Amino acid sequence: MRTMENKNQFKIGIFLSYIAIFLRIIIQLGYTPFMLRQLGQNEYGLYQLANSVISYLSLFSLGFGGAYVRFYFRYKADDDLEGIAKLNGLFLIVFSVLSCIAVLAGLVLVKETHAIFRKSLTPQEIEITQLLMKVLVFNLALSFPASIFQNFITAKEQFVWQRGLNLLTILFNPFLSIILLFMGYKAVALVVATTIVSLFSFTINIWFCLGKLRMRFSFKQISPQLLKEIALFSFFIFLNSIIDQINWSVDKFLLGMYVGSASIAVYSLGAVINNLYLQFSTSISSVFGPQVNRIVSTSNDNHELTVVFTRIGRLQYLVLMLILTGFIFVGKPFTLLWAGKDYVQSYYVALLLLIPVTIPLIQNLGIEIQRAKNMHQFRSYVYLAIALFNICLSIPLCQKYGAIGSAIGTAISLILGNGLIMNWYYDKKIGLDICYFWKEILILSKGLIVPITFGCLINYYYVIETWKYLFCWGLVYVTIYSLSMYLFGIQAQEQQKIKRNVKKMYHKVFKKKTYK
Repeated sequence: MRTMENKNQFKIGIFLSYIAIFLRIIIQLGYTPFMLRQLGQNEYGLYQLANSVISYLSLFSLGFGGAYVRFYFRYKADDDLEGIAKLNGLFLIVFSVLSCIAVLAGLVLVKETHAIFRKSLTPQEIEITQLLMKVLVFNLALSFPASIFQNFITAKEQFVWQRGLNLLTILFNPFLSIILLFMGYKAVALVVATTIVSLFSFTINIWFCLGKLRMRFSFKQISPQLLKEIALFSFFIFLNSIIDQINWSVDKFLLGMYVGSASIAVYSLGAVINNLYLQFSTSISSVFGPQVNRIVSTSNDNHELTVVFTRIGRLQYLVLMLILTGFIFVGKPFTLLWAGKDYVQSYYVALLLLIPVTIPLIQNLGIEIQRAKNMHQFRSYVYLAIALFNICLSIPLCQKYGAIGSAIGTAISLILGNGLIMNWYYDKKIGLDICYFWKEILILSKGLIVPITFGCLINYYYVIETWKYLFCWGLVYVTIYSLSMYLFGIQAQEQQKIKRNVKKMYHKVFKKKTYK
């Protein structure tokens, strides 16, 4: 059972997640055009390429980070504090070793940069890329041991602290980057700023875990059997990480090998929009991970899991379809106003990524359910096959069509893996009622008819050329979407809940008492 404190952490955590998303969007809107002007298209492409290459080294975590919460709740269910301390000690040792291995591999990559990219990059561009990669390797080394403290905070359901610290880093990172850019450090400014913020976050999380949450580490009699069990569980998370890296990073890598830095920049800007879209979904589902593990470890009730899965899926769908449909109608003028005519293709890249990824995003709580049930192996095999298919498809497409070709390959792979195969698996093997899930999503979709009609009329009759008109039409679209979803999409009990919450907020704001 949830305590009142946990419920408050839960609600405030979701609220802060959305504050963080909106803050990140506002910062991106103002910061990105400035950054593009300071760097230029080619150097921005090099920055994204260095990030893409070094991100592959995160695979050396071998999926261990995704296993922590599950094993924590195993010991928590038995109130085994010593077991949790040994778990913490084991993870700290493992992550420290893996960090050292990742650093060594990173230094090898830095040395071989010329051999990998000599066909598409100039010697000066290769030199810049190597410098960026060196700083990013150090940043990666911090991220490995830092993850144990982040996972412990998640397991303790300290969402207010976690999301609050995230807000600070969102603000501090671009602020520091801007100062360094003004000093003339170009792309190096971005990676140095990221590393400083990571170091700050790591340090303050250690203080919070040790000083406030009384996190303990025990290195005595660590069970080899436990390590083996965690490793077997983590292996399939590791495969999923490989797949994610292929799907979201390989396109930049291939463009770096076959096309050039300008094409990487175009693709990367579309990917930035996609990353913001991803966060709208994961910010909700991430706080439900402990609840899913609690249900599985106690009752393992598939009906209860289906209800939670569907409820969160509907909420995610409600938010994501506002963003997706709005971007379809006004995304092109937005991209032109935001980044300039050199990045017009980024709009099409973003669309090719946003549309197919919507299905797994409204179902991403299913990943937590799979892990909690220790049934995530099938997803790993399927996604690995699809990811390899993505590489084979994207190589000829990127050579012929550049950034858009790479996005097409990724889009086809996502539709096959997430849209078709995983829904079958959720229904037939995991035990979730997928027919019920999509029936509820279809009911909610009735609310899309009015805003989509309005959006088509906007595109047919008006050409948006200024921020003023873009903002006005966007505000009108959000209003129409919200009213249509309230009247025709959501269910009667959900309408009543919204009314109660609005009344409660009204009385709090105006300090009025309510009487039954």
